[in-house]
Amino acid sequence: MKLHPDQNNALNTVTAYGSGYFEINRVRHEGPLLLMPEGEVRRWEVQSYESLTAVDFEALLGRGAEVILLGTGTRHRIPPPRLTAALARAGVGIEAMDSSAACRTYNILMGEGRRVLAALLPY
Repeated sequence: MKLHPDQNNALNTVTAYGSGYFEINRVRHEGPLLLMPEGEVRRWEVQSYESLTAVDFEALLGRGAEVILLGTGTRHRIPPPRLTAALARAGVGIEAMDSSAACRTYNILMGEGRRVLAALLPY
């Protein structure tokens, strides 16, 4: 699906997504992705939703996000609290949703100037 928001090219914006990929500022990225409004778009070194561990979530803490959007692929899944406990202890919110909803929500929050991190699994 193509997204056509008012775009500030200085910020990382999701411009499209589809089966197995995410497009950020019109550049296609394959596989799992970590995305914040500023900085490098990075591959998220996870294999699947089922393979997520507490360490995968703890690794997100140093990125300075106030909220993390977890895109869980084609369907909405909520990670068990034992995986996200480090985020809760640090006061970082996490919202899980399917990846298309996470892309749309990321663009809205990013446009509002929020320090949002999208951790996206492809569908």
